[in-house]
Amino acid sequence: MNHTNISRRYDIDALRVMAFSILIVYHVAMFYVENWGWHIKSEYQYDWVKFPMLLVNQWRMPLLFLVSGIASSFLLRKLKIVDFIKSRSLRLLVPFIVGLILVVPPQAYIQALSNGSISSHYGELSYADFLIRYFTFQGWPSGAFDGAEYGFTWNHLWFIPYLFFYTLALVPLVIVSRSKLSKIKLYRVNKTSLVLVPVLIQIAWQIILNDEKEISHALIDDWYAHAMYGTFFLIGYIISDKPCVWQTISKLRWVSFLGAVLCYCILILLWFKFNQYEWQDHLEGVIATLNQWLWLLAILGWSARLLNHERSWLKHANNCVYPWYILHQTITIVAAYFLAKFSLGGPTEFALVLSITVIGCWLITEHIIRRWKTLKFLFGMK
Repeated sequence: MNHTNISRRYDIDALRVMAFSILIVYHVAMFYVENWGWHIKSEYQYDWVKFPMLLVNQWRMPLLFLVSGIASSFLLRKLKIVDFIKSRSLRLLVPFIVGLILVVPPQAYIQALSNGSISSHYGELSYADFLIRYFTFQGWPSGAFDGAEYGFTWNHLWFIPYLFFYTLALVPLVIVSRSKLSKIKLYRVNKTSLVLVPVLIQIAWQIILNDEKEISHALIDDWYAHAMYGTFFLIGYIISDKPCVWQTISKLRWVSFLGAVLCYCILILLWFKFNQYEWQDHLEGVIATLNQWLWLLAILGWSARLLNHERSWLKHANNCVYPWYILHQTITIVAAYFLAKFSLGGPTEFALVLSITVIGCWLITEHIIRRWKTLKFLFGMK
């Protein structure tokens, strides 16, 4: 791989597609994890499913923010600041609003149907009647759906306003000399600092914000989430055009992968075996943070090594990621709710929910959205 060629990073495009693909499978699997809350749950729940879920849930969202930081850096090299803000606003906010109005409400309705909160308070409320009340932004019964106290929800679309917020926060930093961040001298970066510095920063956030509330995805007063995700976004922006960093990441790919596997095994023991003392909680926090960054390093290293090649399908897949992301969870929840009535068994039901989600995203994107210029704009397609 040519590490000095930063004009186009096909591995980053591939990572974006893979990260959102993992997100879709993860959300389908949430329907089946025992004792993990989600919008609706299957009658078939399994304790063992949490182990593959725990394997990815520490790094899947940080990876998306990190990749987004890299993408922002590439855009800022091509666009003026004003054009960058305009481009990001249209690409992020327009699909977000469309998703908020058209795509997410069925999730809230089905969640409220599933837990009985609609029937117990309003009787048989049709979806049309639900929408009329929903868009008056009145409060709903407690627990009706996630965000019921506000009268509406953005559910899985929380990623978009967070990303937009970090994008706007980046602009002043870029303006100060266009930008000092992009000129940070990292030519002497070594393997130890590459591993330890991001981990120490995240541990510092944990200590400073230890008394804050858990991550809420509510944007306001979600300080630890902003500290964590914003840091990964900024790391992506800084390292995007630093060949020396990517060379080090690539050289570390085996060490980071084996270290990540070891950390994951230690975490499983700490979470499910040795969880009796306070010092074990502190150790778990350190190991979890190291585990998170090692997986990210391993993914970046192996992707840079294996995926930085032009592929015929990649450009199209990368363009379809956004509408798939917006659509997928609603299709999953609708399919899961209606298939649950047939008692098909866990494996069959999971396979069908996943298949319907994938086929539904493909059909709507390829045969509806892509055929209309206006719809392509509304769903963030280029």
